Amino acid sequence: MPQTHTLNGRSNHNGSVQKNEGHSSDHQNGYHRPHRKIFDNDDEFQGNGSEVVEVDDNSVRYPDGTVRLRNPNIELMDQDILYHLALGSGSHDLVEMFGDVKFVCMGGTPKRMEQFAYTIMAEIGHKLPCGTTLQDISQFSYRYSMYKVGPVLSISHGMGIPSVGILLHEVIKLMYHAKVRDPVFFRIGTCGGIGYEGGTVVISEEAVDGALKNALELTVLGKNIQRPAKLDKRLVRELKALSDPEDPYDTVTGKTMCTYDFYEGQGRLDGAFCDFTETDKMEYLESIHKAGVVNIEMESLAFAALTHHAGIKAAVICVTLLDRLKGDQVLAPKEVLDEWQQRPTKLVCRYIKRYLQMKGRLSLDGHGSICVKSPRRFKLVQQESETYD
Repeated sequence: MPQTHTLNGRSNHNGSVQKNEGHSSDHQNGYHRPHRKIFDNDDEFQGNGSEVVEVDDNSVRYPDGTVRLRNPNIELMDQDILYHLALGSGSHDLVEMFGDVKFVCMGGTPKRMEQFAYTIMAEIGHKLPCGTTLQDISQFSYRYSMYKVGPVLSISHGMGIPSVGILLHEVIKLMYHAKVRDPVFFRIGTCGGIGYEGGTVVISEEAVDGALKNALELTVLGKNIQRPAKLDKRLVRELKALSDPEDPYDTVTGKTMCTYDFYEGQGRLDGAFCDFTETDKMEYLESIHKAGVVNIEMESLAFAALTHHAGIKAAVICVTLLDRLKGDQVLAPKEVLDEWQQRPTKLVCRYIKRYLQMKGRLSLDGHGSICVKSPRRFKLVQQESETYD
């Protein structure tokens, strides 16, 4: 029997094999009936005279607030293997492991998100059982790292749209299988400022591509499709309101440009290839600055488009490492960069801590250990994830 390592030293070895226990199926004769999202006290609707965010077909959930997949095939599967997370709906008890999640926080590197996990643990007073430590739940995938701290998931998403897109597909499915209600997603990262000095915190109002288009373009079965890259406006306002006047840095909001490349796509002169002049570069950067772009990075377009398509509230919070109007290379010392990268983390921690205080859910116990439903399937999922390319 395979050994599974958990934070409290216990393993849940349940030998029974269960079918994928998803939500009740609403598709009959091939028709998958959508469930419109209803409002609760976490949303914009607060009674008479309050603003109500219009919910369209791109923002739907089940009536109880759980995530609805826009893919009827998943409900028909015996089990759904999340290859890049080393998890499966038939091998792991995903409801037991993740059913209490409220916040999913993503950032580029495994080390940064491990540090965030420890930071949020201290901020919300989460305690691990004596003699245990945080566990990388997705360690057998060798691709992404995932840590669970009470109602918070901390996950590395890698670099660029393809990497964050793959992760989001599987994390959104994870939310579905775990029957998580009304999750909130955050991307915490770094960026280049446009007219803002290094160390400035930027909360994205919307994501645009290099042509200032507010949509993610995909080619599916040979056809080009576009998905609106929308972020939750109320969440932007709430995060901005949590910026402290005593903070020794500015917190701003604006458009975030997302590119497919770090060098040519962002108008850098220092890549291996460059077919434009410094004058061309400056004219372009000045033009996007006038259009309201305040920073450039490489993940927000996919992050905004996929979370919006799933009906999940989401925000992007980054810190600038330099002002691109003044140069291309990051020259700040490492210790300064390390401190700057803590700044968006602090803002997200304030939001999560305030929410949990309002709900009376601080000082949570728990550990996010691995709960196995089927040892046989657990081993198969582990082997699949270790060898999957």
